[in-house]
Amino acid sequence: MSQPTFFEELNNENLGGVAYKNLSLKKKIIAYFANINNATIADLAKELNASTPKVTHLLNELLQEGLVHDYGKVDSTGGRRPNLYGMAPDAGFFIGVEVKKYHINLGLLDFKKNLVKFVEKVPYDLQNTAPSLDELCKIVAKFVDELPVGREKILGAGVNLSGRINYATGYSYSFFHFDEEPLSKVIEARIGIRTFLENDSRAMAYGEFSSGTVNNEKNVLFVNHDHGIGLGILINGQLYYGKSGFAGEFGHIPFFNNELICHCGKKGCLETEASGQALLRKFQEKLREGFSSAVMRKHKQPEQVTLTDIIHAANNDDMLAIELIAEVGEKLGKGIAMLINLFNPELVVLGGSISTTADYIRLPVKSAINKYSLSLVNNDTQLILSRLGERAGIIGACLLVRNKLLSLP
Repeated sequence: MSQPTFFEELNNENLGGVAYKNLSLKKKIIAYFANINNATIADLAKELNASTPKVTHLLNELLQEGLVHDYGKVDSTGGRRPNLYGMAPDAGFFIGVEVKKYHINLGLLDFKKNLVKFVEKVPYDLQNTAPSLDELCKIVAKFVDELPVGREKILGAGVNLSGRINYATGYSYSFFHFDEEPLSKVIEARIGIRTFLENDSRAMAYGEFSSGTVNNEKNVLFVNHDHGIGLGILINGQLYYGKSGFAGEFGHIPFFNNELICHCGKKGCLETEASGQALLRKFQEKLREGFSSAVMRKHKQPEQVTLTDIIHAANNDDMLAIELIAEVGEKLGKGIAMLINLFNPELVVLGGSISTTADYIRLPVKSAINKYSLSLVNNDTQLILSRLGERAGIIGACLLVRNKLLSLP
């Protein structure tokens, strides 16, 4: 009988004794390679507090499976040069699926965090209906079928959705919640790949933290400024989920005394005045009042204008778009000032589609932060724009799946 592979051992709940200890050490070896760096046998033995023969034996097993790669001799000033080992990039792959309101982004990440394939803005209309879920699964299945790697190499898929997601259970409470089974299991059955569900803003936050604008900062807030407003929270380098996995509903803080009903059913939420949906509403109202904008060269009626049109117009110096983005930016900045007073973060990353207007959104947000937060608190907080853009959620989703499957920290 052939020896079980590492991934077969991972799924075996009946391992005990020596086999369990060996698996635990293998996971630690892979965790070190995945999250820190390549290493020599001596480095690993010291890090894992294990004997050199034990580490050598386990490394040889991982090498035979193709999970680990021998990167050759280390440069040395004298003595016998040791070999350097690390993860093989093609040891396994992870799929990330970012579901937006009007499009889907999909990506394939290897073990070394390289984005092997990325497809962005596949047209899609997110609705809480069975046909919309069917279309989502078809788009993902088509992406999988066209990948340059075999299915056996794909270890898992992460699907990001807005709203209330319980990552631990795989249930969505904002979209596609008409099935008794967890949504993650429903999608998994349709695409044939183990699937995990995550809130889009949290996945984007983790993507930026792991591969984007974050350097050594551990306490980070990621504000997802899109059609809605989401928040990803990292405390001491760890995503914060809250009791039920719903932490970060920043957009639904009752911030305004208005009669505008938010899509959550309540009045006065931050989203009613500071989100992309609010920006679109205000822009269309101005057009109906007779204000001019370059977007009307493309459309006949204000109702045809989209958020993408407004962002494009602002980036091409359209004054109406710039002024209204500054207006929602000031209100968003007031909300972020409150978060800064509460969390005292090292870093606030502004992402989402509206962040692509760069200083047109960043400057009014920064001005409001200075105006409404305590100076002693915000002096230690940087405000920066997302570096990964549309890729943030994809990378975050893939890395969270990698961590989940391998029980990595």
